[in-house]
Amino acid sequence: MKTTNDIRATFLDYFGRHGHQVVESSPLVPRNDPTLMFTNAGMVQFKNVFTGQETRPWTRAASSQKCVRAGGKHNDLDNVGYTARHHTFFEMLGNFSFGDYFKEEAIHHAWTLVTREFGLPADRLLVTVHTSDEDAAGLWRRISGLPDSRIIRIPTMDNFWMMGETGPCGPCSEIFFDHGPGIAGGPPGSADQDGDRFIEIWNLVFMQFEQVDTETRINLPRPSIDTGMGLERFAAILQGKHDNYDIDLMRGLIEAVADVANTDPDGPHKVSHRVIADHLRAACFLIADGVLPSNEGRGYVLRRIMRRAMRHAHIMGCREPVMYRLVPALLRAMGLAFHELERAHVLIVETLRLEETRFRQMLERGLRLLDAEKERLPSGGTLPGGVAFTLYDTYGFPLDLTQDALRGEGYTVDLDGFHAAMDQAREKARKSWAGSGEAATDAVWFELRESVGATEFLGYATDEAEGKILALLVDGKRVDRAEAGQTVSVVVNQSPFYGESGGQVGDRGVIALVEGAGRVSVTDTQKKLGDLIVHTGVVDEGTLAVGGAVFLKVDTETRLAIRANHSATHLLHTALRRRLGEHVTQKGSLVDADRLRFDIAHPRAVTAAEIAVVEADVNAAIRANVEVVTRLMDPDSAIKAGAMALFGEKYGDEVRVVSMEDVSTELCGGTHVNRTGDIGLLRIVSESAVGAGVRRIEAVTGRGALEWISVREGLLSKAAEALKAAPAEVPDRVAALVEERRRLERELEDLRRKAALGGGVGGQGVSPVTVDGVSFVSRLLDDVPGKDLKGIADDLMRQIGSGVVALASSFEGKASLVVAVSPDLSGRFNAVDLVRAGSSVVGGKGGGGRPDMAQAGGPDGAASGAALEAIRSSLAG
Repeated sequence: MKTTNDIRATFLDYFGRHGHQVVESSPLVPRNDPTLMFTNAGMVQFKNVFTGQETRPWTRAASSQKCVRAGGKHNDLDNVGYTARHHTFFEMLGNFSFGDYFKEEAIHHAWTLVTREFGLPADRLLVTVHTSDEDAAGLWRRISGLPDSRIIRIPTMDNFWMMGETGPCGPCSEIFFDHGPGIAGGPPGSADQDGDRFIEIWNLVFMQFEQVDTETRINLPRPSIDTGMGLERFAAILQGKHDNYDIDLMRGLIEAVADVANTDPDGPHKVSHRVIADHLRAACFLIADGVLPSNEGRGYVLRRIMRRAMRHAHIMGCREPVMYRLVPALLRAMGLAFHELERAHVLIVETLRLEETRFRQMLERGLRLLDAEKERLPSGGTLPGGVAFTLYDTYGFPLDLTQDALRGEGYTVDLDGFHAAMDQAREKARKSWAGSGEAATDAVWFELRESVGATEFLGYATDEAEGKILALLVDGKRVDRAEAGQTVSVVVNQSPFYGESGGQVGDRGVIALVEGAGRVSVTDTQKKLGDLIVHTGVVDEGTLAVGGAVFLKVDTETRLAIRANHSATHLLHTALRRRLGEHVTQKGSLVDADRLRFDIAHPRAVTAAEIAVVEADVNAAIRANVEVVTRLMDPDSAIKAGAMALFGEKYGDEVRVVSMEDVSTELCGGTHVNRTGDIGLLRIVSESAVGAGVRRIEAVTGRGALEWISVREGLLSKAAEALKAAPAEVPDRVAALVEERRRLERELEDLRRKAALGGGVGGQGVSPVTVDGVSFVSRLLDDVPGKDLKGIADDLMRQIGSGVVALASSFEGKASLVVAVSPDLSGRFNAVDLVRAGSSVVGGKGGGGRPDMAQAGGPDGAASGAALEAIRSSLAG
């Protein structure tokens, strides 16, 4: 028996041998189609190739694309578990031609693969073509040998594919398998075609036209091929099963569910087993592709899927979380084909465990409320919408979970009442918020958030994606269009841009129209109200309009530098705590592309030796190149497990925990490197005081660190060249020069002192004059620093014994004054009063000191002599 892994491998190998590029599955979150919530077909990742907006180095491809249909118009959630072929998650095998081969080769490959490679009997197959496509009918006759009775013409749009109202389109051709007359149902196109006897296994789309408008359809210059074959459905046929849940893959998961639940896989809980097996795949793959449970958008759909499975586990009597225990079974079944499951293993397990633990905490209370309400209803009655909203708002029951719980007993829900209660709650929240002080100034963001919803952040997994413009703001007001030259704020449905938060700056990059001229250079990205991402920049060219499809591209080089700096702050935090003590806590941070700034609580300066050790610790962790792992946990559990909560962060019910093996574990919503080695290198460039008990450390990483080192090496080389010494000799030579300068300064000071005392050049000696019976000595000194005047005044006072000494100096254009009064005269004269008399002459603002020694200064050095005369006059009284 061919297993699902065998079938996938055989399909891809066949097309690989026939010149096709085997392309890995794209993520479940579409990056090139803003109209889709999830990737739901194999051609989604090739959409821009088909439309000519993108080129690849090959013209034919094959893939096994993972798909989810659980939201939007492609929503199979309610049917899963109750039918043979509905899934939330499935794989789509497909081969594609981009202007290379067309109908003949596509039909040849399909028939050869199905009948020869997989060995299906030709007499159990039939095909359909669109009524208008006689080319395809003729090719099927010639290549397969099928009679006209088994080549069925279908006149409806079931056999005509269109990408949208306009754009590429073309007829389809489908291959059906006949399960035999023992199963009810008729061939496609017949009155009883909805039966299960004839099952479609492969659809071939012949993309040969372009729909220009509702009236005009023209031939494409390069017709293309898009095919899709559901792996699970095809596996059921090859394995002789009529039910997708009986194939090896699904049966293995179902038996794993039965094992952890201690129930019979084919007993009364058969539906619950199927629901859990299916939803496990969808949940794990969505988490692996970056979707986490939330109350908005894709995260809300994931939560609905998870909680539906968890309720079925509860129905089977499971009283402890079980879904996380099923992850190993999924890894064994699909891990070799999809390596992202292994990479995200820890995140998947923690997310499932957390979500199911929280769900079970409120499930019992919610179900008791639901049971009490059912007792008030007549058989087959309708649950009031207000009750359904209480279950949603208070107990976390999504509406469809309530509907699912009532479905088996024939009850319905008053949907109008539910939505009315929802609107009333939103209005109450809006009024409450709008009156909350300063927040009221940003009312536009609350109104915008309410009308357009949250922005899906894709930046953990990618730095480019397509989106749809939901709102434009110019000068703080919503507008329909933004023209070239205007500064605009853009809100889209999904974005790879990180909005500034947690110390990490917002991303920069480009937003451009997918079709037509229109481009914004994004210079800043902000996060409003927690989950509304606002991109701000200038419209470089063209016009942007609400509703337009845009391509968003983060500046990759800048993003990589920011990620490196952010991860480095985690390593730095750990190293500081290890070396300085557990009292060290983060008091703020800035993570930009060119540097990181980290503020810590620490009572003293961090010494150069401590900085060297901390830096060495961080670089050792970088060289260890350990994996950076992200998990989802509740804050209390994360902190109990050793995660550090960062200063200034506001945490909700669920947090991202970023771990670097045993080196660092912190709560953080920012973007990070994949491995610590991606940081490259860290250099601490400064340490300073911010305030009492708070120190600031600034550092650079990666290329910034290398540039910093290069600049300093250049300065060292210049210094060595100037000193005519080797770089290694520079410290000793500089120390010697500093000591030599100090010696010369001391000698110069001595010469100045001698000159001032009269014992220097000219041998003047001290010659006091008598002023009002008091000995008075004054000196006008040239180019003597003010700091030297007090020492000279003391020396002069010792020589005269009793009297007043006044000194003035003009140094670098500014005046300095000193007055000294001997102790025996302190009752008659105050040095402060005397020096202030001179200060006013040189433009000073007074003076200060002691009664026996005072000093002053002023900006007018040329008036220094006049200042001495003013002091003498004041002494004369």
